[in-house]
Amino acid sequence: MGEKHDTLSLGIDLGGTKILTAVANAQGKMLSRDHSITPAKEGQDVVVKSILESVGRALDQAHIAAADLAAIGLGAPGLSNPETGILFTSPNLPGWKNVPLRDIIEKELGRKAFLINDANAAAVGELYFGAGRGARDFIYITVSTGIGGGIIIDRKIYTGSAGMAGELGHMVIDDEGPQCNCGNKGCWETLASGTALAREARHRIKEGAVTSILRYTDGNIEKINAEAIQEAAQAGDKLANELITRAAYYLGVGLANLVNIFNPEAIVIGGGLSNIGDMLLKPAFEEAKRRAFKQAYQAVRFARAELGRDSGVLGAAAFALDKIRATENTLEPNSE
Repeated sequence: MGEKHDTLSLGIDLGGTKILTAVANAQGKMLSRDHSITPAKEGQDVVVKSILESVGRALDQAHIAAADLAAIGLGAPGLSNPETGILFTSPNLPGWKNVPLRDIIEKELGRKAFLINDANAAAVGELYFGAGRGARDFIYITVSTGIGGGIIIDRKIYTGSAGMAGELGHMVIDDEGPQCNCGNKGCWETLASGTALAREARHRIKEGAVTSILRYTDGNIEKINAEAIQEAAQAGDKLANELITRAAYYLGVGLANLVNIFNPEAIVIGGGLSNIGDMLLKPAFEEAKRRAFKQAYQAVRFARAELGRDSGVLGAAAFALDKIRATENTLEPNSE
């Protein structure tokens, strides 16, 4: 195979709907990739079993054993502490509370494991192998069902005192805004996410708005999603364009806050909603420009994430390898 086993790590990207597992080397090359469905509703034990089965398939694809890995990185949704390896709670994994996920994986696979928030993992992936290459300080945001993020400071993920930093989707944009799943009102993700876009569309249609959006959902109002709204907007639908303009406005307000607070070199944007492209992002950047400090805005570079669905799994693998071999300085980010 030609790979040195001490440079191989395993990344696990655990989501509410999917488990993505891959063996990767220090340069971000994947030797294997396994995708499976997360049986989230079946509880913790069944999910852990599914993770281990996915790991087994990824190892088999790469023709190695767990003993050949330098480390395992596990990206998981929700609130967790990377120091203790405990997943406190996750809105995408019902019933999970204070789960020692790192220790469970270590015991089952016999290799050192590290736990990291899934959005933080994606930020690390973009830092080493994607749109963050070369940047010292940048913010990663993923705009999809919700809004997540990761903060890179001095080329390291910033996790905060209890490991929960980077919950960017829960900064309050409108204190009288919609109720968020976190219990607060008017969080960024209640106003600028794919879920927010679809919710507002359903609300406006129920109020009697004339629109072609339902043509793209077989007439089912409950099937309205960001893709349907995008298709309608591209076909010239007035309401769909208004909805995207509204989401762009709130996205821009949040971006301005990040620019003013962190003064980053770059803000890297990923997630399914970003696939709408310039129709969403251009007005969002304009709104951020109007609201942010001029000098800070001029210093920031906005970029689309480059790794797509692989950012989390590659980031988890890189995070683990970086942790296990930090003193040897093995993991060198790619240079442009």
